[in-house]
Amino acid sequence: MEFDFARLKPQERYKLLTALVVPRPIAWVTTLNPDGSVNAAPFSFFNVMGSDPGVLVISVGNHGRARPKDTAANIRRSGFFVVQMVSEELAEAMNLTATEFPEGVSEVAVAGLELAPSAQVPVPRIARAPAGFECKLHSVLEIGRNRLVIGEVLHAFVQDEFIADAERYHVKTEALRLIGRMHGRGGYTRTREIFEMPRVSYEEWQARQAEKA
Repeated sequence: MEFDFARLKPQERYKLLTALVVPRPIAWVTTLNPDGSVNAAPFSFFNVMGSDPGVLVISVGNHGRARPKDTAANIRRSGFFVVQMVSEELAEAMNLTATEFPEGVSEVAVAGLELAPSAQVPVPRIARAPAGFECKLHSVLEIGRNRLVIGEVLHAFVQDEFIADAERYHVKTEALRLIGRMHGRGGYTRTREIFEMPRVSYEEWQARQAEKA
């Protein structure tokens, strides 16, 4: 089956993209509201995009057709945000912060989240998050109704229990028990099962071809 995106409605494109690009990591983003309170919201149109400098990108939509979501408005105004990774333990709390609460209701309070100071940005972290990144706004790229928030990573944090070798920057990735988004409104996946497949060097490939000859 073939699908011409120019002929599809946005929701139809969304269904295909989210069903096929899986799993997607979840950016659990904290930002500062104008009154100084903390906003928390998850986004699955997210990934890291480079390491020199460290760069990540989050796609943040609108409330309705025009008004930017609080996360986008807060980042534009303050220039800083924190991206937390989501563990299985925090899945329900993360899901609660995705609720469209009325103005004045704190997602942080509803989800029972404890906050902690960040190291280099004014936006607090979610204290129980296993790992995350403190970011400053690099730029915002708007393509149609997509708003791509590009952040430069200033600081990374990982809970000590998940560090295998600090000097070599080795993390116990499986132990983080992170979750990702799948298809549908409520589809998630675990990252407990990992398989190893070493990259094949050109010399190894040549040797294999010689054995087949």
